[in-house]
Amino acid sequence: MWLFRLLVLFAVAATPALAQEWPTHVVKFVSPYPPGGSVDPLARLFAAKLSESLKQQFIVENRTGASGIIGTDYVAKSAPDGYTFVFIFDTHAVHQALNPKLTFDPVKDFAPVMLVGTAPMAITTASSKPYRSFADVLAAARAKPDTVTLGNVGNGSLAHLTTIVLNQAAGVSFVPVPYKGGGPLSTDLMGGQVELAMASTAAQAQHVRGGRMRALVLTGDRRSHTMPEVPTLKELGIDVSAHAWWGILAPAGTPRPIIDRLHAALVKTIQLPEVQKTLTETLGMDVVAASPDDTGKWIVAQMERWGKVVRDNRIGNQ
Repeated sequence: MWLFRLLVLFAVAATPALAQEWPTHVVKFVSPYPPGGSVDPLARLFAAKLSESLKQQFIVENRTGASGIIGTDYVAKSAPDGYTFVFIFDTHAVHQALNPKLTFDPVKDFAPVMLVGTAPMAITTASSKPYRSFADVLAAARAKPDTVTLGNVGNGSLAHLTTIVLNQAAGVSFVPVPYKGGGPLSTDLMGGQVELAMASTAAQAQHVRGGRMRALVLTGDRRSHTMPEVPTLKELGIDVSAHAWWGILAPAGTPRPIIDRLHAALVKTIQLPEVQKTLTETLGMDVVAASPDDTGKWIVAQMERWGKVVRDNRIGNQ
């Protein structure tokens, strides 16, 4: 027993030193969503900047599929040594509600690092479509129920769940159409294969600015700095609010000093003017940079809110 206690004491004493030396070799950022959305460029932005500031290579590995579950599961089962992290999107909060047989626990199997930011979602349409306002969309949906399609980034995604809540609040019946990511969704929207899309302003802002999409309404509590001319659902008298969000997690058991060191490096990175510009203008975020503890609380609160929507509407493999 005394030997075990001695080893524990040595391990505890060595942890701060380990954190000071970290990273000593390549760090892997797993992006569980395909390129073309908002998660992949966020991971690559941070990987590039941290490689410079921490003098060690940070790489991005895409492990996509199952609305982010495949890559997230990989990280849940990775060694908690500070060399594998996952960039999550808001769908992380509903994985367990959608599938009780999920192979990982969204809370217990991870150590929160940071809630990077949030953003309202925008309902958009292709510029070639006739809709000029959300009132036009509502009129069409009411005139021909169950015919107006509204794309999202996957069954059970925040946009899918918000569509259900929106249908109930507005008395319409938009038809949810799931895609495997923001990139494929945007492509089909601009190609006219789906009438409308709901995705974060981060995923759509560049296409709106480029004139290929038209933003009709936002899901935030207030107007977005990226689309200040676009009203919110609440402004139109529809009491619906939802925000996309991005976070970073480590496998459970990752030493807290390493978590804190990465968090501090991320905060410094976010403060760089060029990074601020990318996050707020290109990706359309409201930067949060929450602490690990506050990130954990945010995830639990999101799971409670949207998990209820999943259960109440019997969505997924329950």
